[in-house]
Amino acid sequence: MTECDHPHFYTELPRALIATARSYGAGLHFPLHNHPRGQFAYAATGAISVLTPQGNWLVPPQRACWLPAGLEHGMQMHGEVTMLNVFISTQAVAGLPHHCSVLDTSPLLRQLLADAVTLDALYVENARDGRLMALLLDEIALMRPLALNAPLPQDPRLARLCTELFQQPSLDIDLDTMAARANMSRRTLTRLFRQQTGLGFAQWRQQACLLSAITRLAEGQNVTRVALDLGYGSPSAFTAAFRRVLGKSPSEYLA
Repeated sequence: MTECDHPHFYTELPRALIATARSYGAGLHFPLHNHPRGQFAYAATGAISVLTPQGNWLVPPQRACWLPAGLEHGMQMHGEVTMLNVFISTQAVAGLPHHCSVLDTSPLLRQLLADAVTLDALYVENARDGRLMALLLDEIALMRPLALNAPLPQDPRLARLCTELFQQPSLDIDLDTMAARANMSRRTLTRLFRQQTGLGFAQWRQQACLLSAITRLAEGQNVTRVALDLGYGSPSAFTAAFRRVLGKSPSEYLA
């Protein structure tokens, strides 16, 4: 089933789950918008950046993002993206997070998604297709969240600087530099950063670099170039840091 463009399609269709498939070109950007249903967006190919007022998330290939109903978000495509979506009514989202999350996917979930997008929009709920969609919802709720986001602080000065750093992340930007640019003491910046993001600045900076690395690798850029551009001393140092956070080397993770 291809996604319908009628503005009331998702609100009026009398089904708890609606599965769609769309393909997008590299670099395509969707500005801030929201949906009346929750959106489970799976990157079958390519990677997707998800931008919200609360921070930035990165969906690598073969992973997914959960966006609760009504959440303002924008999206940026990295590489040629095939996105499989499940739009879930607010009455059926029990067990799913109340905030934006990047989720791992199981082989079963990926197969269920591939089958779900082929069903008729008005699938029979008390037959095989309805049971498939019910199992799909159960499997989505079991998926493990992945630490692939960089939350934004509420302080306007820090939010502005973090947004700039997210656009051009580098390990070379240290705490003293950030404090001077924010016109606050190192101690104040450290306290506010931890208080408002739940992360220390060094950990946030590593997250921002990691998200940038995944998008650039998904676009086909060379590991060595990515590592050096982000401020790592060598490709092996980058690979070790990548493996510490994600449990796999860059090539294994994107395979």
